[in-house]
Amino acid sequence: YDRKHSAFAEYDFRQVDLSALLEGFDWLHLSGITPALSPSCARLVLDCLKVARDKGMTISFDGNFRSALWSWEEARAFCTQCLPYVDVLLGIEPYHLWRDENDHSKGDWKDGVPLHPSYEEQAFVARYPNLKCIARHVRYAHSGSENSLKAFMWLDGHTFESRLFTFTILDRVGGGDAFASGLIYAMMHHYSPMDILNFAVASSA
Repeated sequence: YDRKHSAFAEYDFRQVDLSALLEGFDWLHLSGITPALSPSCARLVLDCLKVARDKGMTISFDGNFRSALWSWEEARAFCTQCLPYVDVLLGIEPYHLWRDENDHSKGDWKDGVPLHPSYEEQAFVARYPNLKCIARHVRYAHSGSENSLKAFMWLDGHTFESRLFTFTILDRVGGGDAFASGLIYAMMHHYSPMDILNFAVASSA
C-alpha cells in the first residue's frame, strides 16, 4: 500500500487540538485502515472517538480490514476497542463479540455461525447498546466484469434487506467507501430505512 514512513503514518497527532478540529461538525466517520498505518494513527482514532463522543457527535466506523497492513487478530483487538463509541457500524468484522468477556476460550459469537442478517446484529446491540445502526453490503461475483450487490441494515430493532443491484464493473476501487458515504448521506437527510439502504447500495454500484 506504500504508506510506510508516509507523513500521515509518522505524524505526532498529540499536538493537534482535536476538540477545536471537530468543533462545529455533527458527524465523524472513521475507517479501520487509518489505525492500521502506525501506532500514532491508532492513538489518533481512539482520541477522536472519545472527543467526538464528548461533543455528542454521531460516529460511524467501518472496520475495513486490509491484510497488507495488519493481521486479523491485530485488527480485531483494536477495532473492538472502538465499539463502545460508535453509533453507526459498517460491517460485522473485524470485531470480537466474546460469548464470555471473562473467558475468551468460549469463543466469539460470530465464529462458525452462518451470516444470518439479524442474529449477529442482535448480539452486537446486546453487548453495545450505543449502536443505533449496523449496515453491511454483500458482493456476488458472477464474473470478472459482472457483480451484484445487496445490503442488510439493522435499525430501530428491525432488519432491512435492499434490492439486488447487478452491474458491469468499471472500477471496484472505493465501492465500500461509496456505500458508507451513501448510507451517511441518506441518514443525515432522514430518508426512510429502505431508502437509506437502497441509496447506499446504489451509491456503491
